Amino acid sequence: MAPSFENIGNELFNFVVREGNGVKGMVDSGITTVPDQYIQSPQERIVKQGIDPSYPPSLVSPIDLSELEGPNHDQVVELLGQSAETLGFFQVINHGVQVELLEQLKDAAHRPSPFVKYGTSFVPEAEKALEWKDYISMTYSGDEDALNFWPEECKEVALEYLKSSTKMVKRILEVLLRRLGVTVDHTETEAYIGTRMVNMNLVSKSELTVGVGRHSDMGILTVLLQDGIGGLYVKVEDDRLGRKKGEWVEIPPTPGALVVNVGDTLEILSNGRYKSAEHRVWTTNAESRVSIPVFVFPLPTKKIKPLPQVVEKDGVAHYGEFLFEEYMKNFFGKGHEGKKSLDFVKITMSPS
Repeated sequence: MAPSFENIGNELFNFVVREGNGVKGMVDSGITTVPDQYIQSPQERIVKQGIDPSYPPSLVSPIDLSELEGPNHDQVVELLGQSAETLGFFQVINHGVQVELLEQLKDAAHRPSPFVKYGTSFVPEAEKALEWKDYISMTYSGDEDALNFWPEECKEVALEYLKSSTKMVKRILEVLLRRLGVTVDHTETEAYIGTRMVNMNLVSKSELTVGVGRHSDMGILTVLLQDGIGGLYVKVEDDRLGRKKGEWVEIPPTPGALVVNVGDTLEILSNGRYKSAEHRVWTTNAESRVSIPVFVFPLPTKKIKPLPQVVEKDGVAHYGEFLFEEYMKNFFGKGHEGKKSLDFVKITMSPS
C-alpha cells in the first residue's frame, strides 16, 4: 500500500528529503495525488506553448563553435556576445563534446541506482512550495575521487562530459572577456572556474508543480544537456530580442546541441554587460524529464568584483567586491526568488 503522506508535518519531509528517497521514491511508492507541499500557485506554473519561429536566432539556430577557428571568427564572437548581453542563453554545436557521449549520458540518467541518495528541490527548508525534482550532484575534486566515489552507473561518462564541457567554458569565457577588452591570465581563469559540478536532474510527471522555480545560476557559465522533452524556459528582459519584456520563452531541445547560460558571477565581472538569465523548468503529466547541467563557478576563496578594465569604460561599478563563499551562503540560504541573489552585491546609486 502506498504511503499517504497525510501528515503535513514531518512524514513526507523525512521520506523525501532526509531519507533521500526524493520525488522519485514518492512516485514509485504508488502515490496518486500531488501532496499540498508541492502544489504551486497558478501564476508560478508554466503553460507549455509551441516554439515560435520568431524566437531569438541563437535559441532556434545553435551557434557553431568550430567557426571560432576560421574566417567567421568575428561573426561568431558577436553572436556569442549579443546572446550573453540580451537573453543570457544560447545553444551551441560542434562544441567539442562527443555526441555519442551525450546520448550515453542521457541513457545513464534514465537508469538511476537504487543505492543513490537523491537531493531534492533546492532549499527544502526555506521554500514556500517544494520543487518536483530530484538530482544526483557530483562535485569534481580530481579524476581519482570521481572514479572512486561517483555513482558506478554514470561516473565515467559524467567525468568525460564535465572535462569536455570545462574546456568549452574556458574558450567561451575567453572570447566573451576579450570582446570587452579584457584578457586574464591562466591562473586567474582557473580561479574563476575552479569549482565544477555535474548534476543529473530528474523531473517526474506532474502538472500542478514546477520542476525548478524561477532563478538565475550563481556561477560563471552553466552547460546543459537536455533530453527531447523540453520544458526549460527563460525570461525575456531585453527589448532588442523583439519579444515582450517579461515573456517566458522555451529553449527548444536540439539534437547534438548544448545549452549555455550566463551565471551571476559573469554578470558581475562584466559589470552588468552580460546578463544572467532568470529561468525555470516546466512539468507535465505526459513524461518525466532528464537534464544534465555542468555548473562552473569560482573557488570559494576567490574575490569577485567587476573587472577594472570594464569599470574604467563604464565610469562606475555596479557591484561590490566579495568573497565567492559569501555569495554562495547567501544563494543557498533561501528558496528560488528569480534574480534576487544579485541584490546581495548590487550597488544602489543614490538619486542625484
